Amino acid sequence: MIGEVISVGTEIILGSTLNTNTYYITQRLSEIGIDVLFHTSVVDDSNLLKDVINIGLNRADILIFTGGLGPTADDMTKEVVSETLGLELELDEDMECNIKRYFDKMNRTMSSNNTKQAYKPKGSEFLTNEMGTAPGIYIEWNGKILILLPGPPKEMKLMFDKYAIPLIKQDYTIKIKTISTIGIGESKLETILKDIIQGQENPTIATYAKEGRVDIKVVAKGNDETKVDELLNEIIEKIDERIHEHIYSYDDESIEEVVYKKLKANNMKIAFCESCTGGLISSRFTGIPGVSQVFDRGIVTYSNRSKVEELGVKKSTLDKYGAVSEQVAREMATGLLNKTGVDIILSTTGLAGPDGGTEGKPVGLVYIGIATNHGSFVIKLTLSGDRLSIQNKTTLKAFDELRKII
Repeated sequence: MIGEVISVGTEIILGSTLNTNTYYITQRLSEIGIDVLFHTSVVDDSNLLKDVINIGLNRADILIFTGGLGPTADDMTKEVVSETLGLELELDEDMECNIKRYFDKMNRTMSSNNTKQAYKPKGSEFLTNEMGTAPGIYIEWNGKILILLPGPPKEMKLMFDKYAIPLIKQDYTIKIKTISTIGIGESKLETILKDIIQGQENPTIATYAKEGRVDIKVVAKGNDETKVDELLNEIIEKIDERIHEHIYSYDDESIEEVVYKKLKANNMKIAFCESCTGGLISSRFTGIPGVSQVFDRGIVTYSNRSKVEELGVKKSTLDKYGAVSEQVAREMATGLLNKTGVDIILSTTGLAGPDGGTEGKPVGLVYIGIATNHGSFVIKLTLSGDRLSIQNKTTLKAFDELRKII
């Protein structure tokens, strides 16, 4: 079954709104065996939208629309779809009552134009919106399926997963495994796995470079779920044999989640003292629910004075070697270890740029210090990119070193 995702809204075309809906819907459709071959975005214009619908009906089996289901005049998706298909719009009194109840619950008065949302094309069915006033719509027409979903991502995701997916799911299994790697470039990774990638039709294997890491997507398909699992596991084992040391997750987890789980499993506590990353490591770590079980504290010691006062870095060390040095990175980590008594400390100091670099210490020079009760060590990095890129790459490398040492 071929699918097309159609995003309706001038704000999407202008770039005022990031179109995350298309990304989400495409992933979910792929998981249930529907091949999405087309993404289309269109402004709030009835004639252009009608053209898009007619093109979609000629090349796809299922059209998924997002946006344009609101109560205002420029919300026209339902109306244009109905007109294009030749279906009359009918008022659904039960839905009208549901919308009124929603406003009553919010202690708000329902505007007259909200009644527009209670109309549906003849022969279609509503999809419940548990978070807003715009119901979705499911239409079967001349062997085609059209699904109209609201634009707000939270409303769309819940409606799509809970009410739309059960209506279109096929008796065909597609399983996707994401192998996350770090410390190896995409070209080298592809060279190592070239014979496996080229020799496979099912599962298929593809690499995707991201900042500081590379993901490997393995997709297996079939009618027999057990056989699909076997195909998937066989390929994963082959990949693991070749690049095991670079793999940090097989379940599309972030590297900080992997570190959190390892700390928790080993009943360890950690703390960070950051300079060039400015709290980015702590921020990403505290984004994990339950991280308080393993996380003691995060300190941003940006100035030399703060390194001395908060971490016990010697002024003589700063004077002799400078803040961006192996010696300072080590003293930052050991100083916080002595202060807190936790199991492991990670420090960062470096030059994120764009200014401040010298011939001896260029922008992108970063030191990561790690201290435990068993000793300390420092990793030197020479990174490229803009300020944010250097900070992000340092953060990924920091978590990777923690992953390995834990």
